[in-house]
Amino acid sequence: MTARPQTLAEKILSRRSGHAVYAGELAVVEVDQVMIVDSIAQSVIAVLKDLEATPKYPHKVSFVIDHVAPASSVSVAQAQKEAREYAAAHGCRLFDVGRGICHQVLIEERLAQPGWIVLGSDSHSTTYGAVAAFGTGMGATDIALAAASGRTWLKVPESVKVFLSGDLRPGVSAKDVALEMIRMLGADGATYQSIEIHAGDRFSRGERMTLANLCVEAGAKAGLVVPGGEVLHAYGYDFPEWVYPDPGARYLREVHIDLGTLAPRMSAPSEVDNVHDVSELRGLRVDQVFIGTCTNGRLEDLHAAARVLRGRRVAAHTRLLIIPASSEVMEAAMQDGTLLTLLQAGAVLGTPGCGPCMGRHQGVLAPGEVCVSTSNRNFIGRMGAADARIYLASPAVAAATAAMGAIALPSDLEEAPHA
Repeated sequence: MTARPQTLAEKILSRRSGHAVYAGELAVVEVDQVMIVDSIAQSVIAVLKDLEATPKYPHKVSFVIDHVAPASSVSVAQAQKEAREYAAAHGCRLFDVGRGICHQVLIEERLAQPGWIVLGSDSHSTTYGAVAAFGTGMGATDIALAAASGRTWLKVPESVKVFLSGDLRPGVSAKDVALEMIRMLGADGATYQSIEIHAGDRFSRGERMTLANLCVEAGAKAGLVVPGGEVLHAYGYDFPEWVYPDPGARYLREVHIDLGTLAPRMSAPSEVDNVHDVSELRGLRVDQVFIGTCTNGRLEDLHAAARVLRGRRVAAHTRLLIIPASSEVMEAAMQDGTLLTLLQAGAVLGTPGCGPCMGRHQGVLAPGEVCVSTSNRNFIGRMGAADARIYLASPAVAAATAAMGAIALPSDLEEAPHA
């Protein structure tokens, strides 16, 4: 199909457009899945009604009620009611309150697969790149048109190659790698580009979701982790052999991260690329710790927090909110005792979903408060008051911070007494 070597983004978009396309060209592509979250569903439905259109392929359209779930007000409840009724009337999938965060749920349900194009009405739809799907966020009008036609158009992005080498040291996680990547690229360093992460067989599917999720924080159109390791095993014989970049593909820029040199990282207010070693921020008093979201709400993230908190208590002046990314994650964490460990440490458990990530319910921050969060954004006012300060970190660092009541590393607890 191709005349010259292609990046992974170019290969996926070529397959779905039916001919070879390259960075800078416009492509009209078939869409494999359209995802609509509750916070924008009303607007998408309104556009479809204005167009007097309905979803062309209802089985390729999924509604997810996750952003403000359960509803926080009458108006939110009304919007969610409309989404439920529309999905039922037109034969679309609906994942209702408690099923979990859209990106986590679609991958669990295999509604994002290698080589697919998945459009979502949420900016962190880059997460689908964890399984080598071209995932990207779009606004209500583009999402509605894609649902109505089964197609969309876009400019084929240039690609940035991020090459990972070496092995992570103990206590360093995929979240730290992602934050370091954002620091190196900058908050707008990959605007409308595809970040193509070459990780070999390193990292689980969940860790790859963390890497792909944060690509949008560098402005990326998509974040694609080249298939390897657990992802290959997860899809087995269904894995398409063509879903790899070609040797000799052209990249706009290449970035190399030696994993063996990384220490735990933290984003300080109020930009994600304001990244520091955690040791530089150690000791800052914290009011709230939040472990969850599409970045770090998976079972392995809860395991990391439980390992740190087992036999300990959350500091008296600090609140710890735990919100599993999905019902599957919550059930697994219940069955293996992880939730019991966290609750015995003093954590508060919330409904699977986005939780306080965007500041609309469940854990809104008061003026002047400080929060350490495993989420993906620390913008001014993101989780509540405009002068609240949000620090982004890994689940292990967040858990240690909850126990100490101040920014801390898990190693800091070694000298602290147990509860």
